[in-house]
Amino acid sequence: MSYPYPYPSLSGRVGVVTGAASGMGAATAKLLAANGAAVALLSRREDRLKELAAEIGAAGGRALAVPADVTDQRSVDGAAGLVAAELGRVDLLVAAAGVMLPNPVDDGRIDEWTRMIDTNVTGVLRVVRAFTGDLVAAAAEGRTADLVAVSSIASHVSFPNYAVYSATKAALTHLATSLRSEFGPRDVRVSTVEPGLTDTELGTHIDNPSLGPDGQLGAMFDAIGPLSAEEIADVIGFTVSRPRHVNLRHLVVLPTRQA
Repeated sequence: MSYPYPYPSLSGRVGVVTGAASGMGAATAKLLAANGAAVALLSRREDRLKELAAEIGAAGGRALAVPADVTDQRSVDGAAGLVAAELGRVDLLVAAAGVMLPNPVDDGRIDEWTRMIDTNVTGVLRVVRAFTGDLVAAAAEGRTADLVAVSSIASHVSFPNYAVYSATKAALTHLATSLRSEFGPRDVRVSTVEPGLTDTELGTHIDNPSLGPDGQLGAMFDAIGPLSAEEIADVIGFTVSRPRHVNLRHLVVLPTRQA
């Protein structure tokens, strides 16, 4: 497990990554662990988490698989208790869990709307609620403390059929901006990373063939060429490895052809 740029300042930190079973979450967890952080892996898919934790351990890192559902506060709170008992106080939280379910608004897919809002917005709030005490306490001790929200360029760029997904990401970006005003004075950094087209499994969740990998999304991949999850993880690693008084507040990361 190697990355092109090492971040030695991450050694000894304690991180939590949501959405760690795949994609940007898994890649970020690997990068943090490869640079000496102890990492709690949060996701609903316990089997994937255990595989990732074993992979990180075999490479010499430390990772804890913590099955959790960000749409359930009791589940998140239980995960926070386990992390505290096994790893100690968290000083780095990466909120990477999310779902992308595009469809025309006039399809009236309330099931999809509810799932995206509950995961992409309220899910982040649940996790923030569970770990704010740790982040604030770590900063008060003089440690570097970070909250990273993984949003999307959909927060400010319109795509047909992505209205509700885009709305959730706009809410997340604005939430992070507001949290910065609350946490910054207490030395907790808040950063938003907005990836453009990135190759993850999100596209496989789309149930409309005309919009998924064999339709609109696949055509975008062919025309533009996506970023990899590891490239987004590297941006996150760079962000959280800066000196503690430096807050990279808002990063937009695009494939060159998408810019």
